[in-house]
Amino acid sequence: MRVIGIIAEYNPFHKGHEYLISEARKRVGDPRAIVMSIMSGPLTQRGLPSVAPKHIRARQSLLCGSNVVLELPVEFACAPASEFAQGAVRSLMATGVVTDIAWGIDCSSPELVETLSDPSLYESEQYKEALKDALSSGDSFPLANSKAVLAVTGMTGDGDLKDALKSPNTILAIEYMKAIRKFGAKFKIHMIPREGQGYSDTDHGDEQEFYSASAIRTAIYGTSGTLSQVASAVNGKMPDKAASVMLSAMSCGKFHPADPDAYASRVISCPRNDIQDIRFMGDGLAGYVSNVLNDLRTGEDTFDALSSKLATKHFTMPRIYRALTMMILGIRDDMISKEPMYIRVLGFDHDGRYCLKIMGKCSRLPIIHNYSDFLEHSELKACAGLSLQADDLAGAVMGMPPGYSRDIPPVVV
Repeated sequence: MRVIGIIAEYNPFHKGHEYLISEARKRVGDPRAIVMSIMSGPLTQRGLPSVAPKHIRARQSLLCGSNVVLELPVEFACAPASEFAQGAVRSLMATGVVTDIAWGIDCSSPELVETLSDPSLYESEQYKEALKDALSSGDSFPLANSKAVLAVTGMTGDGDLKDALKSPNTILAIEYMKAIRKFGAKFKIHMIPREGQGYSDTDHGDEQEFYSASAIRTAIYGTSGTLSQVASAVNGKMPDKAASVMLSAMSCGKFHPADPDAYASRVISCPRNDIQDIRFMGDGLAGYVSNVLNDLRTGEDTFDALSSKLATKHFTMPRIYRALTMMILGIRDDMISKEPMYIRVLGFDHDGRYCLKIMGKCSRLPIIHNYSDFLEHSELKACAGLSLQADDLAGAVMGMPPGYSRDIPPVVV
């Protein structure tokens, strides 16, 4: 049995995701290969709540090609690219059933991704010195990393290399490769060039076949959140089945798309005592955040205004958002696990059910289907609490009651 692991956020599920799943099966040469997606839950790698609840996004994925959907634990989902990739790769390894892994890249050269994921490049003294110099000059880490890589490789930064160093998707691909090498995963790797424009673009125009998740979120956030407006915003941008899942849940009053302004309100009202110990608040970010929030004036409590005030060349916005989210949750580094402690099943179809039976015999970690399963493992108490906190934060900006996720079973298609 071939089982293809796909790491994603599905925030929300779009046509590019559907294409990746279909193309992965073609690359494997088995149209009945199991696709096991592992995705972010309530919080995303960028640090913000997802646009829709995780069980809604899991159902979208299952109706559009996945057979099993797992949740990446929040301590890795809401983290820098390297930690995100390592948590996902180790989770897929721990299932004991994944044979292949596939991801999309924005550059046309898989060989370049392999070159840029060579550990010796980042272990060289030349790289370390160049990185240190760039960081000392005030560059953000992504920019400093790009300069250091260019210094070591002697490349010019044009064409594919420029795309690889600046594209969030290809940066993640490089981190996936580094994680696979670091942990000795035996997956067969399939790197699939993406169709259409760059998938971090927020504006694709009106006549595109593939729209990025960023573009779709921007369209949704540009509405007032009513069903008809959201339906118009996503029309043609998502697979019909994926759009139907979201709109049907909204029509039943189960949620409304995440409200960025509600998130901003949570940030501003959050106590800010001793935040220097909060996860991601190091390197002087704690003092910077406190000063900005203390200086906010009336009318600057919207998400756009808050983001504008916080923007700085010294820290990327995802780094700032991740720190703010950890501040709301009160999470310190010593409160999280450094490696995956469990495998959380969000949903499955008929073929996925069979795969999960096999995984139950092969998995190296406890498999969690329902929240109550956490209670059977005393070592997972902290993980369970963090998972519920993250669900409640995302739920609060989607109009969902506290504790809503406790009683939601895995989605079955």
